[in-house]
Amino acid sequence: MIASLLHRWRDDPGATYRGWFLWEERVKNFRSIRRGIQQVVAEIKAGTFGVAYRGSSLETVVHSIAEQRQIFKGADHAFLWKPKLRIPDIYESPENQRAFGRLLDTCVCCTTEQQVITAIREIDALAIKGLGPAVANLLYFLHPTIVPPFNTAIVNGYNALTGARVKLGRWDEYLAMRQGILALNATNRGVLSNDLGAIGGLLFDVGSGRYPAPPREDDAGARAAWEADLARVRDEGAKAAKALAAAREEDETHTAVQGWLRDLGLALGYDVWIAANDRNRPLGGGKLGEGCLATLPGFGTGADAVRLIDVLWLDKDSKRIVAAYEVEHTTSIYSGIVRMLDLAIGPEAHALEGMFLVAPDGREGEVREQLARPAFSRVADLKVRYLPYGELKANRETIARFGHGMKPIRAIARELL
Repeated sequence: MIASLLHRWRDDPGATYRGWFLWEERVKNFRSIRRGIQQVVAEIKAGTFGVAYRGSSLETVVHSIAEQRQIFKGADHAFLWKPKLRIPDIYESPENQRAFGRLLDTCVCCTTEQQVITAIREIDALAIKGLGPAVANLLYFLHPTIVPPFNTAIVNGYNALTGARVKLGRWDEYLAMRQGILALNATNRGVLSNDLGAIGGLLFDVGSGRYPAPPREDDAGARAAWEADLARVRDEGAKAAKALAAAREEDETHTAVQGWLRDLGLALGYDVWIAANDRNRPLGGGKLGEGCLATLPGFGTGADAVRLIDVLWLDKDSKRIVAAYEVEHTTSIYSGIVRMLDLAIGPEAHALEGMFLVAPDGREGEVREQLARPAFSRVADLKVRYLPYGELKANRETIARFGHGMKPIRAIARELL
């Protein structure tokens, strides 16, 4: 019966499989969140992390996770300071903060399952308030084939599917659930994935009530009732299909703006790089990456994240990156800024003539608010600018015909600090 559930779930446009797991932006989120976690580690090591969640590099990372579609909504709740309970105890205890940093640093650097589990057991042994299984949502983005995501709905879904009685809040319970998830995933590998986000999404949909769990007893009446419930979910999928269509329309707008920047860069005589996971998107009867660089010159640490910046312009002779553009249509501005950090802290930063957050006209306030965070100071130092859609749309053809260099782009963009 679980196989029947899986096939219906995969085909449902409103389920997490199509709405989040197959979402192209998900790949970018892995890179930017990993980079953000490295920033948290660096600040803890340097003693500059601070004593508050608000405005910290950790808040930046967790918000990037929480603002993804569906299953990570509310991921930041575990890290919000609760003064009466003194939770989580990483803001007032430097020792606990350093232990948290060691956990993240180990998991950033390690490559094996055993190393990850050992790091989890070490943090568990310290019994630090507030550093329970909710931290798994950070670790998932470092090791998606080892660490399943975690929240109330996922736990409820696991219990409903397996008959287990896993409780929230304890690492030992989480690790036991993880073993069960791995076994369930292995049994159904043909319709799931090595990436545990897929089965995490299934458990989330079951635990949040969208999908009923199949009856564990092999009873004809119970089976029939469950099949009827599944049919109801399928009928409700029409509403979800509309939401998915709206999300796709947003993605298409994002692609169109990347296309404007591609064409403008080529017209101004630059080589153009399109984000590695966007280059095959359809645009105007062709592909977004047509006419652009097939490979991006390597430049050491952070190269993977930089390859996922939406659009880069490079000088044809030196092959240096001259301008970077992150298009933030409706997605979180956090992720785009985190990707730009890899340029801001790299040796190539001196060659940059412009870094731009390209967004709808009404998002300027949000862009300014996020860029003011201490975690983004290195980006701010490079005078990242806000480029509104309206200005780009109104001026791009004129700039393409008569413009030269970066001056006309800077003229229509707005300095943020």
